[in-house]
Amino acid sequence: MVFVYRLLARLPLGWLHGLGGVVGRGVYWFSPTYRRHLRANMTQAGLPPGLWGPAAAEAGKQTLEVARIWLRTQAEATALVVEVVGSEHLDEARKAGRGVIFLTPHLGCFEITGQYLAASGDLTALYRPPKSATLQTLILLGRQRERLHLAPTNLQGVRSLVKALKRQEMVILVPDQAPKEGEGVWLRFFGRYAYTMTLAARLTETGAPCLMTWGERLPEGRGFRLHFSPPSQPLVGTTVERAQQINDEIERLVLACPTQYLWGYNRYKRPSGAEPPPEA
Repeated sequence: MVFVYRLLARLPLGWLHGLGGVVGRGVYWFSPTYRRHLRANMTQAGLPPGLWGPAAAEAGKQTLEVARIWLRTQAEATALVVEVVGSEHLDEARKAGRGVIFLTPHLGCFEITGQYLAASGDLTALYRPPKSATLQTLILLGRQRERLHLAPTNLQGVRSLVKALKRQEMVILVPDQAPKEGEGVWLRFFGRYAYTMTLAARLTETGAPCLMTWGERLPEGRGFRLHFSPPSQPLVGTTVERAQQINDEIERLVLACPTQYLWGYNRYKRPSGAEPPPEA
């Protein structure tokens, strides 16, 4: 797998997106489970069937584009960012001097954001170590840069995030990743209960500025447009209330570019050992 990705990394981004679109649609048609999850999740969000195929194609692009981001130099990866929307919010958050929390959902190319941010300062990224040793090797090759530090999803990793904020550094995490039992609560996401991490909400209680961010995939392999924006409303209240507000913010971002969300991800799964959702 590493060898294949090294070969793919040599291809232009447009070629990877073209091939990825074909792969994504192929997986959609040949995997009943994936197709069922994608259709059910998009229907839950009120999206029409006409977007099912394009969403599958975008997911395929995401799978292959990481080869060029992970296995090329950081300079080559960040050169793929051709536009930044909301850079003023980024500058303002950094000037606050309390560290910055970036929340990037499974929308667009979420790998490019960390590479871009780490090019200008220390960034600690929360990640879940995969079961596959090969995939772990790829992740370490691609995500570990001079100023991009990885924090696993355990107590040690959480401490790393908190320490980074205390050092006035940046942290980034995926807030719509399904947590393990005991690490989340059942909250609404597109009108249905989804087991939602509370860590992102707890980090906002430190007082560090929080920015929603995502990397929009531009057509014809032209690169990526990064988006930075503060929550539409300040995150306030209890940890659970903040976590629900973050889910609401993710919905807002997703509906701005619905085909680039990772709808095949089983967002509504019940973690082993967790209580059933309130509606069950």
